[in-house]
Amino acid sequence: MHLFLDDARMKNFTSCFKEKKFLKFFFNQLRFNNTERYREFPYISLCGKERNFVRCDDYPFVFTHVVTIPINGRQETCLAYNHAGDLLSLKFQPEQIFMSPKTGRVYHPAPERVGSIGLIRSKLAIEFSKFFLFDKGETSPPTQFIYNGKPHKLTSEWYYDAVKNKPNQTH
Repeated sequence: MHLFLDDARMKNFTSCFKEKKFLKFFFNQLRFNNTERYREFPYISLCGKERNFVRCDDYPFVFTHVVTIPINGRQETCLAYNHAGDLLSLKFQPEQIFMSPKTGRVYHPAPERVGSIGLIRSKLAIEFSKFFLFDKGETSPPTQFIYNGKPHKLTSEWYYDAVKNKPNQTH
């Protein structure tokens, strides 16, 4: 997800926000819009007195690449999101990758405050798709994901629970 002002005429890489520290602050403040204002914007980022209302095509957290970062003295594999490099990342849970058979989009758990679902960027999803196994046929979601040579049995309950529990204003 690239971050633009809603009224920007041209929405491309040159007109989006790119300052990583700002993106970290902005996305750390992001939540569901539970206010009565601007209902067409399902998310809000509170930045001091400023209220930034946010809408997106799918989910606001978009995982862009796999990174290895030190956490508590250990190297952990994480998914970086929203173009902020390792300033914004979550622990990678390969067994919880979910591919929608309807759309082909690939998802990973995200924080509950934004709906518990994050989209995996198309470029990364294509890389991941090479390692999916479809034991129930290709019209069903993949059943396994081979990551770093190790098979992971995929679970989809987290995804369906998040969709079931989402506020009515989104998706």
